[in-house]
Amino acid sequence: MLRTIIAAGLFAIVSFGTCSSTFAKSPPNILFAIADDWGYPHASVYGCPWVTTPAFDRVARDGILFTRAYTPNAKCAPSRACLLTGRNSWQLEDAANHLCYFPAKFRTWPEALTAEGWHVGYTRKGWGPGEAKDATGRPRQMTGKPFNARRADPPTPDILADDYAGNFDDFLDAAPAEKPWCFWYGSVEPHRNYEYGSAARLNKKQPSDIDRVPEFWPDNETVRNDMLDYGLEIEHFDRHLGRMLASLEHRGLLDNTLVIVTSDHGMPFPRGKGNAYDTSNHVPLAIMWKAGISKPDRTVDDYVSFIDVAPTILELAGLAWEKSGLAPSPGRSLTDIFASDKAGRVVPERDHVLIGMERHDIGRPHDWGYPIRGIVRNDVLYLHNFEPSRWPACNPETGYLNVDQGPTKTLILEAHRANKDDRHWALCFGKRPTDELYHLRDDPDCVRNLAGETSSAAELTELRELMFAELRRQDDPRMFGRGHVFDEYLHSNPAHRGFYERYMSGEKLKAGWVLPSDFEPKPLD
Repeated sequence: MLRTIIAAGLFAIVSFGTCSSTFAKSPPNILFAIADDWGYPHASVYGCPWVTTPAFDRVARDGILFTRAYTPNAKCAPSRACLLTGRNSWQLEDAANHLCYFPAKFRTWPEALTAEGWHVGYTRKGWGPGEAKDATGRPRQMTGKPFNARRADPPTPDILADDYAGNFDDFLDAAPAEKPWCFWYGSVEPHRNYEYGSAARLNKKQPSDIDRVPEFWPDNETVRNDMLDYGLEIEHFDRHLGRMLASLEHRGLLDNTLVIVTSDHGMPFPRGKGNAYDTSNHVPLAIMWKAGISKPDRTVDDYVSFIDVAPTILELAGLAWEKSGLAPSPGRSLTDIFASDKAGRVVPERDHVLIGMERHDIGRPHDWGYPIRGIVRNDVLYLHNFEPSRWPACNPETGYLNVDQGPTKTLILEAHRANKDDRHWALCFGKRPTDELYHLRDDPDCVRNLAGETSSAAELTELRELMFAELRRQDDPRMFGRGHVFDEYLHSNPAHRGFYERYMSGEKLKAGWVLPSDFEPKPLD
């Protein structure tokens, strides 16, 4: 059984680009829309009753809606690095980390398209945060030329005053008629901060509209309002997407534009982004291409990864991978799904994805990260925590800095100070065992760890062996006793280096994404 699964994994690694003769004759233009911190399944087309996303729903209706799309690493910089290179984060050296120096050796697909003469641009958030320079020390245009001139009145003070759709129009106005183009719509929403109560004020939504609060948070009005405010910012992202689709339609460009809509990772709440649970890595994904997808209005349940995006785009651009300048990818082009007329499970080999993380934000001794590798297969999630003695959300005494500040975070921390046995704090901030195993159909919130149960032992062993075998083929340093390299890569912001030691020595340091009330007065055991 395991030999068959490994063979399938090898097939997935080497077989992208098999449909190039079908698609490369007339390359489509590309609109790649990526929200910041938008988690699955928070879109109306997925059945979420408290978030309304007509533009995303249209892309799904006129294209393909994916139900099992995952980022390999649930933090902005490493997730986007995977998207842009087609490589898993543990294959990207420094770029496995957040706030890193992006290695000059790893080219991105927007850079490759630019070199081929495409008109390539972006608005607001491309790759980052971190520093990316070429071999000569010049800043790289990782996602093309910036288009950020247009401003608009935001619906709340905590939403940026960027007219994303207006910037897209400027990009289209500048596009040479004879060249294909690629635009990266990088919304900052729904990244925190939020104006508390903004959804109730602007959308007239009520806490009772939330159909389900995850088990790892308290179910009360504060948390429900926090969720609604997050949903308001998803809708802001979607409105600009709708304007972009309308502009393409008005210009007669929509039919031959590949529209990809997704998010870099899960929502900015405790146990969301910055972890490796389903809430962390599972992302919305819809793809539309009227001139190229054989049958629209399909829902596809295959497992797809962000590392599949680069092979897909380069294939459709007619650019051979070996001539693109990108490093080898274990990803697989999605064109086999585009060419199919099937819904549900389309390609049997697409039965799993790999996920993981290294160092995200600051706040552990010696600038250490929290290394995890995981696999999701057939609705079962297995995680291996390499350093379970470390604090997963960063150390309590520096404010659990791998969780953005917000009402839900503060509420859980206050409850823990009143009750040291608080279950929500243990799930969101407490230390974890080496192995975790979750059945997602019965336990989508990943709160019932089956790793210690005898009945799950064979399943855990099979998943661990499959995962480690693939990681060895991908030259993951963790598989060869060299995992320490990820802890040794420097933060790209010098002010963050040695943050823990400097903070504990009494130096006046501040991390702007936490509240003073979130810091523990002394270290916890």
